[in-house]
Amino acid sequence: MKNIIDNTATFAQPGHITKSAGFTIQCSDYTNQSMKTYSRKDFYKICLYDGECTIDYADKGIAVNGKILFFGTPHIPYSWEDINKNIAYSSLFTEEFLKTNNNSESLQQSPLFKIGGTPIFNLTDSQAEAITEICNKMIDTYNTDYLYKEDLLRNYINLIIHEALQMKPSDSYTKHKNAPARVASLFMELLERQFPIETPQAPLKLRNATDYAQGLAVHVNHLNRSVKEITGKSTTSHITNRIIAEAKALLKHTDWGIAEIAFSLGFEYPTYFNNYFKKQTGTNPTAFRE
Repeated sequence: MKNIIDNTATFAQPGHITKSAGFTIQCSDYTNQSMKTYSRKDFYKICLYDGECTIDYADKGIAVNGKILFFGTPHIPYSWEDINKNIAYSSLFTEEFLKTNNNSESLQQSPLFKIGGTPIFNLTDSQAEAITEICNKMIDTYNTDYLYKEDLLRNYINLIIHEALQMKPSDSYTKHKNAPARVASLFMELLERQFPIETPQAPLKLRNATDYAQGLAVHVNHLNRSVKEITGKSTTSHITNRIIAEAKALLKHTDWGIAEIAFSLGFEYPTYFNNYFKKQTGTNPTAFRE
């Protein structure tokens, strides 16, 4: 391992990013290192890879042989088995690290990370060289004492994202099943369209799995099965996590009262919101804001 860096100088467990840090980058040049467990990860991942491997991603099986750029999301389970690797750079980060304000577009809406998208981009030698240069700059930047290095690291991540958006995604995969992935993709897109909450006078309307199933014109059981199969998490978990994320943003970035925030998120009474927030975060909204 050439270099591993993150905000706390530790990488808590394989497959987990330290939440207080929100970012890490690593470069490895050894072979046969695999992530064989098909599971949902806790972070977004951008990987520059040169070698041969097999990736199982959502409803796709992807065969890789050459230089690629891979985009992984915590909302879709995947496994990775190396056959022969030359080198790989991996940047792991949370959405909270990359988003600087509540109005920033969610990564779930990006063509690179959305369910149903293609996470693999084949690279030419010149494209791989350009991405490698950015990765090396990320490592060099993190190892400095530059006061605004986190902003610079975000810029480098966004630069890689924009480089990829100009490329054509790979079609070297086999599709195993369509319906669950399509339903899960539509659910995630509908969920994101409910946010951000702009005013307490336009409260959140879709609050539970049944609401979303009705909005998608599918049976709630079919929705729940599809979302669980493709993302590894329940429909309710996705909804809860998104509501809590929005609640935190509103508490942090607005001067709305707790009652206004509760109402904007679809809670009839502030007490219901307080209990809901404390159950999910371990603290009450007032304490979180302070």
